[in-house]
Amino acid sequence: MIHNKVYHSQTLQASKGDLIIEGPVPALTLENCEFHEDLKAFRPAHQQQQAIIEISTLPEARVIIARHEHTIVGYVTYLYPDPLERWSESNMDNLVELGAIEVIPEFRGCHVGQNMLQVSMMDDYMEDYVIITTEYYWHWDLKGTGLNVWEYRKIMEKMMNAGGLIWMATDDPEICSHPANCLMVRIGKRVNQQSIEMFDRIRFQNRFMY
Repeated sequence: MIHNKVYHSQTLQASKGDLIIEGPVPALTLENCEFHEDLKAFRPAHQQQQAIIEISTLPEARVIIARHEHTIVGYVTYLYPDPLERWSESNMDNLVELGAIEVIPEFRGCHVGQNMLQVSMMDDYMEDYVIITTEYYWHWDLKGTGLNVWEYRKIMEKMMNAGGLIWMATDDPEICSHPANCLMVRIGKRVNQQSIEMFDRIRFQNRFMY
């Protein structure tokens, strides 16, 4: 599969200053921008910047950023699922995962996440993909936000809905291990029936349970 990518951008007027939401951006852009020190949900900021630079070089990958002047204050990544997860078992070349999304605390509440997802979907080539995200409550910043799992889950669902991702059922053990966890999916308009059926077989591998 040829992974075509078309750059889009828009300006978001936020109380803390205007943000440029743009992408997919190449590694060079990520290297030439500062990476805000509060982007540390997954690992220290400088390590996360290197990880995202590496992701951006993958053929299928997309990185969308929120930039305040020359400082990256938020990002979202898309890439093939982890080889250790069930979502990669079928080797679908048109299945990509929204792997990470993060916004610094200073700009939370400004709809930065929603805008990054909307810019992601401006590219018509996204209609060629099944896009998934797996939401696990243990990845959420419950302490920093003061929200409980259900309040945070509601916010995550609303944000993902802005990018056209909707809740879908699955029997994946890790997702089923807690009721707040969930699978969210966007099936592009040009995804054929064969791919949809293959994806459904990945979602449910223990049909005898239902």
